Amino acid sequence: MAEVNHVEMFNCTPEELYAILVDYDKYHEFLKDVKSCKVIGENGGKKLVEYKVSVMKEITYVNEHTENVPHEISWVFKKGDLFKSMSGGWKLENINGKTKASYRVQAEFGMFVPGMITKTLLSVNLPLMMQAYKKRVKEIYGK
Repeated sequence: MAEVNHVEMFNCTPEELYAILVDYDKYHEFLKDVKSCKVIGENGGKKLVEYKVSVMKEITYVNEHTENVPHEISWVFKKGDLFKSMSGGWKLENINGKTKASYRVQAEFGMFVPGMITKTLLSVNLPLMMQAYKKRVKEIYGK
């Protein structure tokens, strides 16, 4: 099982970052590996979100998101390619008008994935993803 826990500071309020995090339809505009992302259903306050991403190959999966405006988003894997299980989320905390964002994800793959690929996904893609979110904050809020 692969696991990541990461903390990042963002130059915006939790409400502003939260708005970007739940704007799933726009992920493809600024997250280079995301080809599409959309809400495909809602049930009892939870959203089913379908991701199509290209990381070495294109994969599709659906996560069930629970949103706690504006401080937390969590998800669990429901179905799709590559993963056997996955869960994770964001916790957002206001620190003097900025946001301390704690990101976590745990994933178990449904097939053998070499350690080098897992390491690349975690060590290379995570910093790129955080940079993309910071750039998006700057584009939208000028911060």
